[in-house]
Amino acid sequence: MAWRGWAQRGWGCGQAWTLPVCGGSYEELTAALAPSRLLRRRFNFFIQQKCGFRKAPRKVEPRRSDTSSEAYKRSALIPPVEETAFYPSPYPIRTLVKPLFFTVGFTGCAFGSAAIWQYESLKSKVQSYFDGIKADWLDSIRPQKEGDFRKEINKWWNNLSDGQRTVTGIIAANVFVFCLWRVPSLQRTMIRYFTSNPASKVLCSPMLLSTFSHFSLFHMAANMYVLWSFSSSIVNILGQEQFMAVYLSAGVISNFVSYVCKVATGRYGPSLGASGAIMTVLAAVCTKIPEGRLAIIFLPMFTFTAGNALKAIIAMDTAGMILGWKFFDHAAHLGGALFGIWYITYGHELIWKNREPLVKIWHEMRTNSPKKGGGSK
Repeated sequence: MAWRGWAQRGWGCGQAWTLPVCGGSYEELTAALAPSRLLRRRFNFFIQQKCGFRKAPRKVEPRRSDTSSEAYKRSALIPPVEETAFYPSPYPIRTLVKPLFFTVGFTGCAFGSAAIWQYESLKSKVQSYFDGIKADWLDSIRPQKEGDFRKEINKWWNNLSDGQRTVTGIIAANVFVFCLWRVPSLQRTMIRYFTSNPASKVLCSPMLLSTFSHFSLFHMAANMYVLWSFSSSIVNILGQEQFMAVYLSAGVISNFVSYVCKVATGRYGPSLGASGAIMTVLAAVCTKIPEGRLAIIFLPMFTFTAGNALKAIIAMDTAGMILGWKFFDHAAHLGGALFGIWYITYGHELIWKNREPLVKIWHEMRTNSPKKGGGSK
């Protein structure tokens, strides 16, 4: 045992050794260093632990998203997801099946709900007219309060256009989700459900929820400013109900185009923001009013036509998608813009003007439904 321990120290540390001067003979040393199975195992264990000639086997980990690359680290628009693992499918095309069905189904439900919403709005306007007359009469005989905060809010609200009142709720939802990003305990939940990524385990719901999600304050402010600026024009063109259907559908459709581009190129990564839906709004207005004059917020002295602005935006996003620019999701921008052009040119005639059968079915259901306190004949 004394020889074995001495040999371990010599071989284990890689030092040169000679026979020590002691009472053992050369035969005893040879017998002690015989390559027995037990000695070989102890040598292996000793070498692995002491000198590190062999590396421990690495644990197989799921593939991480491309967001850990330098391109995403430099972008302040994307949340820090370096520690989040994503799971790209070995069959990428199959990952698009569920998002495709979700896109088609959600778009149909959005326009169907908008048609029913318009029917109910028109039906309630008659009652609202008489209620308004009664309210005006009561206000004329009721003493008015000076400096009433609620009255000032109502006055400000009534001075807004129909489009501005419509997008106020959208802006409020975006601000609320932006505040949720600031809660540390919700980071994993926000990354899973409020960023769209075809390599994520959750594919469908983020296609809608990410439309209301912004991690950067500048990103949210810029998007909401553009939405507010074009709100009056787009609502005057489409109406409140149709606009909401187009906006929500555009968010899902633009994310689906982003999914297709990421799967085709293999450049996976999270996307978030209302840019795709807002590009649909911008493209729809520019297509409907191509001679309108636009200007950049920071450079109001330079103006250009809406048609030329749309061409420049499409060209830039096409180049960004082909060249792989990662600061913006150019595929989602391009998908939103193309959907806006298509809807104004063809979609309005194909979808919205053919809503009459659904409205008739809903009208019959409302008319034939039994009223409270009444029995069937």
